[in-house]
Amino acid sequence: MSSSPDKAARQQAVAADATLARINEGVQLHHQQGQRVAARDLFTRIWDEIDGERGDPLHVCVLAHSMADVQDDVEQELIWDQRALVAVDVLTDARLAQAGVPMSVASLYPSLHLSMADCYRRLGDRDRARDHLGRARARIDALGDDPYGQLIRDGLDRLTAQLTP
Repeated sequence: MSSSPDKAARQQAVAADATLARINEGVQLHHQQGQRVAARDLFTRIWDEIDGERGDPLHVCVLAHSMADVQDDVEQELIWDQRALVAVDVLTDARLAQAGVPMSVASLYPSLHLSMADCYRRLGDRDRARDHLGRARARIDALGDDPYGQLIRDGLDRLTAQLTP
């Protein structure tokens, strides 16, 4: 993704919340440095510190969604994505704003459902994959016309093609 005011605002928001900043460190370890195991270890420590699923829904959602990305087993990835989806259901726009995150809760659902759909596809459960793909598409209007929104739309298009007989 290219630098943009939205990306800069997200980075500032993450820096303002120490837990989000640490989660972002793990994301950087994984995506930019290729250190998947180190990222998973950091995420595990943070998960324990935030009291797991009983923690702040924002932290639980972001951490679980990030943790899913560093799993070696698709079933474990699915479990983490399910945790993120449960957390986003109780997350509020006010909490996002308080943390300085320039997104709405609604804009998080397409990515979460896309991840779930992809897990189900890889597990061979095409019906559940299509269900979550439909749920993601039903909420696509919540995404902005920005690199993040395009990333999710492109992922939905790729997954749709993979699920088309």
